[in-house]
Amino acid sequence: MSPTPDSAVRSYIDTHRAAFLDDLAEWLRIPSVSADPGRAADVRRSADWLAAKLTETGFPTVEIWETPGGPAVFAEWPCGAEDAPTVLVYGHHDVQPAAREDGWHTEPFEPVIKDGRLYARGAADDKGQVFFHTLGLRAHLAATGRTAPAVNLKLIVEGEEEIGSPNFPALIRERADRLACDAVIVSDTGMWAEDTPTVCTGMRGLIDCQIDLHGPDQDIHSGSFGGAVPNPATEAARLAAALHDEDRRVSVPGFYDGIVELTDRERELFAELPFDEKRWQRTAHSHGTLGETGFTTLERVWARPTAEVNGISGGYQGPGSKTIVPSRAQLKLSFRLVAGQDAEGIQQALRAWVAERLPEGIRHEIHFWGTTRPCLTPLDDPALRAVVRSMERAFEQPVRFTREGGSGPAADLQDVLGVPVLFLGISVPSDGWHAPNEKVELGLLMKGVETAAYLWGELAG
Repeated sequence: MSPTPDSAVRSYIDTHRAAFLDDLAEWLRIPSVSADPGRAADVRRSADWLAAKLTETGFPTVEIWETPGGPAVFAEWPCGAEDAPTVLVYGHHDVQPAAREDGWHTEPFEPVIKDGRLYARGAADDKGQVFFHTLGLRAHLAATGRTAPAVNLKLIVEGEEEIGSPNFPALIRERADRLACDAVIVSDTGMWAEDTPTVCTGMRGLIDCQIDLHGPDQDIHSGSFGGAVPNPATEAARLAAALHDEDRRVSVPGFYDGIVELTDRERELFAELPFDEKRWQRTAHSHGTLGETGFTTLERVWARPTAEVNGISGGYQGPGSKTIVPSRAQLKLSFRLVAGQDAEGIQQALRAWVAERLPEGIRHEIHFWGTTRPCLTPLDDPALRAVVRSMERAFEQPVRFTREGGSGPAADLQDVLGVPVLFLGISVPSDGWHAPNEKVELGLLMKGVETAAYLWGELAG
């Protein structure tokens, strides 16, 4: 009996697993910490290492793309068929800082395998999840007998994601013609749990700002002048208090304009997940849950826009008392956005809302640091269905759906390239991204390899 395509993929992966893990460990030994200027040479060494390995994998085009910061790696392997779709895989090769004294049980840049887990900085975020595509692609070719992928395959692996991708939007705009594709696969994400494979369908966007309030030209005596002049610290508190209404909805006019509301089906799918709110609360180190009326905790963090006071300051902060009206105060705010919201329009609305609420005698400035747009892929998108089918073949069980409450460069890819963004990741919450003892479950890593092996045929079909 001839082997099935799936069994051929699994056989190839089993045969090459040890060599794959040896290569990954070699990459993980490179401390490509983008936040540390002293590690710039290591970030470059990481890019060079990956470029060489992609060439070894078979990509006929592999290039290092320079930026003002860390270099990115681009690779391309044409299918050869005129009607084949083009797919771009995104990931990053830089990592968070790590040192033994942070609480690591082993050296963070000396990979260790123990109890079916690979421990090292970058094991899950994101070198492991980038690298599984190399073995997955080779398994795809071996199992199908092809000499090129079933799709026109491209990779872009940046070197600055862990410091907010400051140069990535400009890079993809400059190279949009080279990155042109029909869909983007982001392998910098995770699953709900080891026994609950999931696909993420969207990420929230982000606006953050600082509001500086100025009252008297200097701190003044609260007995001589208090109650008769505007107090910037009081006005900062009033702004913070007015940010939400009694239902915890954001009060800025126009904030919800254009929002893509959750469908009944999406709410049902969220509700199917085995969510333990008390456990989630412990993970959040919180003593309660609170948010917009009419939505569950998961709906609030995945699919609803938010406004948060990140910091509030002003006046005397030392020991004891100092009876003054302070001359200045400061408010730091962040807004998570969902699909349909206009970030620029919200910035303008916030400026108008703040100006209207401040009394005469309070001068202010608002500084916005930047914008990350939200992204969302509809459940019926054909490319999304291909990702789901591939994961279901690998995991041999139904795949459920999640979203991400945070933000990332996926929205930049969606905006610039004008194509759907799909998320393919196998990391689980216990992997400890950005924390001591980061690890990846080797069984799940191999499921990522297997999913990638099936994906190119599914997308081509």
